[in-house]
Amino acid sequence: MRQAGVLDVGCHSALLTVVRRRPGPVLEPVFSRKVRLSLHETLDPEGRLEKAGMKSVERAVAEAVAADPRPRGPEVFAFATSVIRDAPNRDEVIARVARTTGTRLRVLTGEEEARLAYVAARQWAGPTSGQLLVLDIGGGTVEIASGTGDQPHVVNSLPLGARRITRDWLPGGTSPSRRRLAEVLQYLRESLEAVPRLPQADPGGQVLACSKTFEQLARLAAAQSRTPRTRRRLTLPQLRAAVSLLADATPSHRAKLPGISRHRAEQSLAGALIAQALMEASGAKSVEICPWSTREGLLLEHLGVAPTPVGRPRLVG
Repeated sequence: MRQAGVLDVGCHSALLTVVRRRPGPVLEPVFSRKVRLSLHETLDPEGRLEKAGMKSVERAVAEAVAADPRPRGPEVFAFATSVIRDAPNRDEVIARVARTTGTRLRVLTGEEEARLAYVAARQWAGPTSGQLLVLDIGGGTVEIASGTGDQPHVVNSLPLGARRITRDWLPGGTSPSRRRLAEVLQYLRESLEAVPRLPQADPGGQVLACSKTFEQLARLAAAQSRTPRTRRRLTLPQLRAAVSLLADATPSHRAKLPGISRHRAEQSLAGALIAQALMEASGAKSVEICPWSTREGLLLEHLGVAPTPVGRPRLVG
């Protein structure tokens, strides 16, 4: 039975996931280890990781890899998301981690992350005859992909992530004025309107949301409507109600709301505003929450479950 491993180093965690392919489930878990990070707290005003941040990445990577119980296993594809990819001192961070842990982090382009999220969502959704639109909100960027086959026809990666919008528009995640709220939404809408041929939701197609941001917002909306069965779906009216609720709360209070985790509470309002603007711009009245994204796309392609285009994946640097 073939196995594949991915180490995903993001803003909030380093997650090692090992799966295998066998009859039945497409991805059968073999091993998983998550080490918490708070890299957003270690960034300087230019987005550089300070020494504390670099040391925390070194520790997290070493701890995750050391926890793998397999004496000998497949090579692990280790990659870093936008918090490291977009850092001005990215090369220094990657070199230090490689020197101290023996693991070299690779960095995917935003467009490649969007493609892989689509690949994962397509496999998760199963055969469909219509268009598939995939929306993914990360910390630094937003990924959008659309297509009708195994690979997307269109991919976009935009610098509109929840961490970035919080830093630039809602410092500290504090409760904004109604005027500020409107300004952020206007900025997001204008940014999305400026994207040439932004993929649109098809009336006969499917819209999947692949991110923790969407997942937590759906849980919050389900709790507010007292319909737990809807936690895998999020409508635009529910999302607008969530924006109002989050805007009236401090980050510490948001962390106590159903579905909102403590380490994402500060950027949860920005995430909700981005989700609203994204759904409005793409014409999506509702989204279905998909638990698979870029990480699972990599695993699927390494296992040979999903076909890999020639020359992919593309790496930055």
